[in-house]
Amino acid sequence: MLIAIFIIGMDVAFKRKRYDTISGVYFGLLVGLFLTYILGLAIQPFFPADEMGATGGPQRAVQLVIGMVLCYACISLVLQTKDDFRFIVPYVEFSKDVKGLKPYILDTSVVIDGRIADVVETQLFDNQLIMPRFVLAELQAIADSGDKLKRSRGRRGLDILNRLRNHEAVDLKIHDRETPEMDGQPVDMKLVLLAKSMEGKIVTGDYNLNKVARLHNVEVINLNDVANALKPVFLPGEQLVVRVVKRGEEETQGVGYLDDGTMIVIEGGRDHIGQSVQILVTSVLQTSAGRMIFGRYETVVGGGNAPETPNRPRPAESKA
Repeated sequence: MLIAIFIIGMDVAFKRKRYDTISGVYFGLLVGLFLTYILGLAIQPFFPADEMGATGGPQRAVQLVIGMVLCYACISLVLQTKDDFRFIVPYVEFSKDVKGLKPYILDTSVVIDGRIADVVETQLFDNQLIMPRFVLAELQAIADSGDKLKRSRGRRGLDILNRLRNHEAVDLKIHDRETPEMDGQPVDMKLVLLAKSMEGKIVTGDYNLNKVARLHNVEVINLNDVANALKPVFLPGEQLVVRVVKRGEEETQGVGYLDDGTMIVIEGGRDHIGQSVQILVTSVLQTSAGRMIFGRYETVVGGGNAPETPNRPRPAESKA
């Protein structure tokens, strides 16, 4: 009864059970007991039986110790390498159920950028995040750099990793193993090879890595493209309010920015630097560097500050 109560209590305490861990313990235990039986037969000649044909206590003690060591070693080996085994059917199936469709492999740039933590915490991505050991080593090298700017960026990346690791809804794993073909390769190529071997996607903000990965038919999630896709869309003819912060390249142009960093070129806005103005959107230009909005000044909104230069006649047509 006590044993039954203990087992039921353990079952209630651990409600969320990982099938890959359970199957790993089960398989490791079977292999360990099988090896113990084989070694028991091998050491039997060293422990002669008595007159009744029964083995003595020393042999049983040795078999017990061998069994404990082998079972522990087999279970530990299977649990540490369960993601690399492909010939055991339960590992393949359960591993995919736990990880999701495809794991996301993080690049150094995307960790230093920091936006990946905000995106993941919104639960938009529910796949497992993979942090390769060689990327972590590169991040640590940047954090230990003698350059102050690089050192601060590296430490920011380490803080982002700790933030992801401590979040309950984020499944972050440090990947230690490298395939033989990765030896001597740069970090970007190692990421590509790892993504191909794991059938995963690379999450990056590096333009060059994006191109290299696509050449090797590796799927890439570029956070810059994600950010551009989530920016508000303005169509020609719409009105919006923006603060003019500096002069533009043309004679009458002023420049303002939205909260997300989108640059707005305002025709007729140079005379209203430091003021919030209402503009009429005339065109939108999408480039690889981001989105630019061109508009025409209509009126000043609120009091604002005094303009830096005297007011000049408003141009009849846009030069933008």
